[in-house]
Amino acid sequence: MESLTCRKIPNSREDRVMNYLPHQLQSVEIGDTSDSWGAAGFAVIDGAVRIGAPRIAFIPTGTRGITRVIADEVDGTIDGMPFGAANADSLELAAQPNPPHTNRVIGIDHLVAMSTDVDRTILALQSADIELRRERRFGEGDDAKRQAFFWLGDVILELGGPGVAQPGGGAALWGLALTCDDLDLAKDTLGDLLSDPKPAVQPGRQIATIRTRDLDISVPIALLSPHPAR
Repeated sequence: MESLTCRKIPNSREDRVMNYLPHQLQSVEIGDTSDSWGAAGFAVIDGAVRIGAPRIAFIPTGTRGITRVIADEVDGTIDGMPFGAANADSLELAAQPNPPHTNRVIGIDHLVAMSTDVDRTILALQSADIELRRERRFGEGDDAKRQAFFWLGDVILELGGPGVAQPGGGAALWGLALTCDDLDLAKDTLGDLLSDPKPAVQPGRQIATIRTRDLDISVPIALLSPHPAR
């Protein structure tokens, strides 16, 4: 999981109107129970978790993982990834106070998607007017990988996949990387439910992963320390 240069995040609905960021991520819908996320140190209110501007809504219909994301002016399936357009209710929720989380999470750094054919998924996202900002290639031969980065408002959409397209279906919304203001305190709170922090790919940052299988959480979750002061 990797991120781009940090943006200024509007703090209120009014700020978000004045400093409009295209396709702002409003909600991530996940087929889990809220209790499992509460055990991971998230403050659950009315069956959802607010993390920065967006919220995570729990809809346990039998389908696990990320079942849909809600973003401004994005509606429909994009190469297999279900999107829904934001409405007045989601904007009103974004204006509500953001409760503190005992795991010290303060924002969504990036939403991770995976594809067997990165070029195909890039074209699908661009057709939905979601701008490609950067690409990265690493590894060689059968281990070659690609990443492509897009903005959903103040949240990065990170698309990953093989260096050479492989047979398979559409892309899938896969995981979350969340910004944590104090990984040491998060480790003290979660104990063995959080891996030991280690250096992240981005210089000056650390990363740790929540042991989601132990909590019956169906989405991989990484915690990242904040971007270093510039």
